[in-house]
Amino acid sequence: MASLANVVAHLDTLLRTSEIPDYPPAFNGLQLENRGEVTRVAAAVDFSLRTVEATIAAHADLLIVHHGMFWGGTQPIRGRRYQQVAMLLQNDIAVYSAHLPLDAHPTLGNNVLLARALELTPAGGFARYQTIDIGVRGECDLPTTTLVERAQAIAAKHGGTVVATPHARHRRTRRFGICTGAGASSDTIREALASGIDTLIVGEGPHHTGVEAADADLVIIYAGHYATETFGVQALAGHLEREYALPWSFLDLPTGL
Repeated sequence: MASLANVVAHLDTLLRTSEIPDYPPAFNGLQLENRGEVTRVAAAVDFSLRTVEATIAAHADLLIVHHGMFWGGTQPIRGRRYQQVAMLLQNDIAVYSAHLPLDAHPTLGNNVLLARALELTPAGGFARYQTIDIGVRGECDLPTTTLVERAQAIAAKHGGTVVATPHARHRRTRRFGICTGAGASSDTIREALASGIDTLIVGEGPHHTGVEAADADLVIIYAGHYATETFGVQALAGHLEREYALPWSFLDLPTGL
């Protein structure tokens, strides 16, 4: 058992939630408190009704998510929203959310851990957002198809698939950039080209990024938004187990994206 206040203070310091900029709906940190004690942690990528139900089934009283309760913006608490909140309150479950602070963390972050899972070694930051680098970049010398196969193995664990721009099969990767989640954009493509990156590994991106990539002779590997962001919440829950002896469960609830 641990004090919720102590756990939250520790996470806020570890993740630098007050310092790292983010999109307003992210609202990093404690989003809903409980009566003050934590005995078991549940970790999930997304906050949803099925996440709340799975948290209850796991007998957890602290839910850690990457995409939090307010991602859809301000909404009236009725219908599905009321059901979510009522179930959390009835079961004394606190909710803590970490978005960009978790993406960018140097040891527990989605990007550095995805790089490790792909057997790549980061050498610097990538995917600049305001004052921080969300992603990572580095060098290697591999057939690009090898990275596609490694990414597919990760995606398959969560029922996903990988899409790579067509010219990937003819290339070698020597400089890579990684930005999990919705990492493909015109901005990340421009940054990749300016940095000499030849292969961009992301979760997902709009159609036009594939068109831009082909014109720029850049490979993009779209490895799945959900799959690429399963790493950080699990690492964070594992960290709490080491720090506070709190057991934890990962709630694997794929979106198909």
